[in-house]
Amino acid sequence: MNGDEVIAIYESISQLTDEMLAAARAADWDLLAGLEAQCGKHIANLRNCEDHVSLPEALRNRKVDIIKKILEDDRHIRNLTEPGLRKLSALIQSNQTEQKLLNTYGMGS
Repeated sequence: MNGDEVIAIYESISQLTDEMLAAARAADWDLLAGLEAQCGKHIANLRNCEDHVSLPEALRNRKVDIIKKILEDDRHIRNLTEPGLRKLSALIQSNQTEQKLLNTYGMGS
């Protein structure tokens, strides 16, 4: 793998985070999860190959710009998804508590 290929992977991740942000804005959680899986595959590919590639300064600067954009998209995605995740967590906790009560005191005494 060469520097241009590494940058191409970063650009693919950036495109995926754009799509993930759009999916989060549309509350399309299935699409968001699928895009996140694709993003994970690209990241795994980078982890396996990037250490062996030396980037010239211009490509390093491009990489930094892409990473900044990816992190900004990630921040926006988290801002959109965290309220729903907190509600889901509370619902799960409530259901677990209810189940514990039912197990302790029996059903419909």
